Amino acid sequence: MADSASHSVTEQLSKIDTSVPHSARIWNYWLGGKDNFEVDRMAGDQVRAIFPAMVETARESRAFLSRAVRYLAGEAGIRQFLDLGTGLPTADNTHEVAQRVRPESRIVYVDNDPMVLAHARALLVSTPEGMTQYLHADLRDPDAVLRQAAEHLDFAQPVAVLLFGVMGHVADDDQVVAIIRTLLAAVPSGSYLAMSDGTDTSEGVVESHRQYNESGAMPYHLRSPERIARFFEGLELVEPGLVPFTQWRPEGDGTPARVDGYCAVGRKP
Repeated sequence: MADSASHSVTEQLSKIDTSVPHSARIWNYWLGGKDNFEVDRMAGDQVRAIFPAMVETARESRAFLSRAVRYLAGEAGIRQFLDLGTGLPTADNTHEVAQRVRPESRIVYVDNDPMVLAHARALLVSTPEGMTQYLHADLRDPDAVLRQAAEHLDFAQPVAVLLFGVMGHVADDDQVVAIIRTLLAAVPSGSYLAMSDGTDTSEGVVESHRQYNESGAMPYHLRSPERIARFFEGLELVEPGLVPFTQWRPEGDGTPARVDGYCAVGRKP
């Protein structure tokens, strides 16, 4: 069994193209991780040279993830989480945050990157009471995602659908709406959508992403807050609504960092 698992990891790692930067590895670099290559660090530094607040934006996005999942597992009473485009594991992954609040929480991660799959074993460390599973799938095919996720989650009970920093990889707004509607149609009333993404709210972040998109990496498309708001139509927004990362139920009394990204949590009525 151990040899088989090791062979699977080696096989997946062999599929990684280290000549092209990848967003998951670049974010890993910005967050202080080690699972990245020189090409990712170069792309990350290029973005940071134009938009120095990018590292802080990445960290504040991650902080929102922690606060949102704690809210969902605690105050909202959610026990099931579908985390799409999960990226590489770092500190305070979704299952760690949720299971600290509710050890019985069940988490399904979804990603289609070979390096993420190679590190899936690091993600699959659940509490004895709960469950953590990883699916190799593409969120642009939500029906396939739901078929696989249904093997691990009970869609008769509320589910939190998590889309953290991922929908910018889908250029067309109508396609994003269709993906979200398909996912939410599969879960019952009382389920939630939690989402965060980069926004075109400063010249620096717009220019840095323009150059990033020319690097050969999978393009990431910034949106205005008004365009992101469309993705929550039909949901009941949890206070304080759609706001910058630092303004969603902040902790502490420090001065908010300047970031270019918006987030929200919405409840399916």
